[in-house]
Amino acid sequence: MSSPEASWNTRLSVHYTDDRGVDHEISPIQSFTPTFATTAEPLHSIERTHVGVVTQPFSLTFSLTVNAIGPATAQLTALALNATEFSIAMQERSGDDWSFSTIVLSRCVITSASPTAATVTGAPQATFSGFSMHVDATDAGGTKTSGPLQASR
Repeated sequence: MSSPEASWNTRLSVHYTDDRGVDHEISPIQSFTPTFATTAEPLHSIERTHVGVVTQPFSLTFSLTVNAIGPATAQLTALALNATEFSIAMQERSGDDWSFSTIVLSRCVITSASPTAATVTGAPQATFSGFSMHVDATDAGGTKTSGPLQASR
């Protein structure tokens, strides 16, 4: 059995949309890690096991590390200090190796900001962590998956 050739020639970009609907590219960015957790456990009964499933609420979190060069770090810090909701999107800038077209986290809130110390070498960085109330993931074929279901605002 042969496996398809694997290569990575794609560049991704990360943007956020502020509460006024203005799009901002986060650059230079070191990392962006969205995490989707859908906790579930089996439901057992005294007469048999695995009679159902008990689901817990979704957990949608993210972490991003940004070089403190340019306006992105200051803008994200302002969002954190003001507890302002925003959307954050990761998408292909160039290439087509990625499994997704876009991943959009919406109604995000930053819960912690951790800047590094300024040193003689290298640019200082800041790591921002937070949660999202909703996610839309669109695969490379255009199929969109969303979660969790949201009540009307």
